[in-house]
Amino acid sequence: MTVIAGARVVVAVAATLLCAAATMAVAQQASNVRATYHYYNPAQNNWDLNKVSAYCATWDANKPLSWRQKYGWTAFCGPAGPRGQASCGKCIQVTNRGTGAKIIARIVDQCSNGGLDLDYETVFKKIDTDGRGYQMGHLNVDYQFVAC
Repeated sequence: MTVIAGARVVVAVAATLLCAAATMAVAQQASNVRATYHYYNPAQNNWDLNKVSAYCATWDANKPLSWRQKYGWTAFCGPAGPRGQASCGKCIQVTNRGTGAKIIARIVDQCSNGGLDLDYETVFKKIDTDGRGYQMGHLNVDYQFVAC
């Protein structure tokens, strides 16, 4: 009888942990988010976070150049996922809902528009494959946090 009760506890704990993990995974992505563009011009600014006054420069400006260059840059302002310093340096996969084009971007800044502010050259233009985003001034995207 004790073995059965112990097994039930283990199953209950495992189920609770799985539910918590699923909730965290859902909180790390969002659909139909407005993504505008910003001219960070990282290549012209030598991939220098201080030079572009990026919020995350405080924590990430001294990362190796190869780290700063690996992905295009974005400002992150929700609606789901870590905020402020907790988002700095993390990567998101951004998908253009209109065309399905995808790219991974590194969070280097914060914003207040409730979505994303993608660097024009290194992120926005690469997934705006039909040019409609530029014409409208924004893209509708889905994003999810991914490993860098």
